[in-house]
Amino acid sequence: MAPTRRAVRVPQLAATLAVVAWCAAPAAASHLITRDATDVRLQVSGDGKALVSYHARGVARHVLAWGAINARPSESGRPQVEFRVDYSGGPSFANACVPARPPLAWLVTACRAPDGSYWAVQSWPRTLPNYGAPARPGRGSRELRLSHWSGPLPRLDIHFGWAYSRFQQIYGRLTYRGLPVYGFHSTRAGVPLDGYGRNIYVDTLDSAYGKGWHRENSFLTHRPTGGFCYGFYPHGSYPSGHGKRYRATVMGPGVTPDAYWEGTPPQRYNRQFDLRADDHMRAMLAGDPTCRPR
Repeated sequence: MAPTRRAVRVPQLAATLAVVAWCAAPAAASHLITRDATDVRLQVSGDGKALVSYHARGVARHVLAWGAINARPSESGRPQVEFRVDYSGGPSFANACVPARPPLAWLVTACRAPDGSYWAVQSWPRTLPNYGAPARPGRGSRELRLSHWSGPLPRLDIHFGWAYSRFQQIYGRLTYRGLPVYGFHSTRAGVPLDGYGRNIYVDTLDSAYGKGWHRENSFLTHRPTGGFCYGFYPHGSYPSGHGKRYRATVMGPGVTPDAYWEGTPPQRYNRQFDLRADDHMRAMLAGDPTCRPR
């Protein structure tokens, strides 16, 4: 579930917010294996089954996954690809996967299978609370996520701008193989209700929330552009999350890896930069129902 979002208000301005036994439950994303795991090991059989072994809460566990690769383009009424998963681990087998280092953030381990495809395990704190709030029990754990793909990776493009000449802003798109990634159904709080919707999880570094990285917010990519935009406004009693750097992570479409971006914003307002960013946003997100220069 994505972190809860609040309505955003600044004086005279409304901010625009652009995240046991046999089991075959849906897993229309890089698949969540467990949380706060250690001693993680990845093996893949010659016939394309991945075995993830790890320790969690002091117990050795084994999860078997198979039957999915890459992702379908966003399409209403058609299910996204998903793994079949056996949490009992299944029978042991000889590992046929060669260690690899694909260009992924949050990487724990990865390998290249005999058919040329890649498997990877990533781990990151998806469920941190918004606006730098302290993590409650069960929130902020590092999720262990499994992916399987061949060919291009999901692409998370993010750029900087300014909103109302006062607030730092990010805008961008999530795409896969050149096509926008977006969903068709979600809750009012921005939680995807289908296998296609994706939340962008944004963190801020050395901000009013404190030193180090803190969660700023999460928000859905938009239909039909796969785009989003977000201004770093004050949020109710919370100050602006203006930071020295920002990073963003999003679960990959289908069973592809989770994508990552990190960048340093301009610290002072510059009108020419702002105008160029406005022109770029118009071109990049043409047709977006929400994101317009402000």
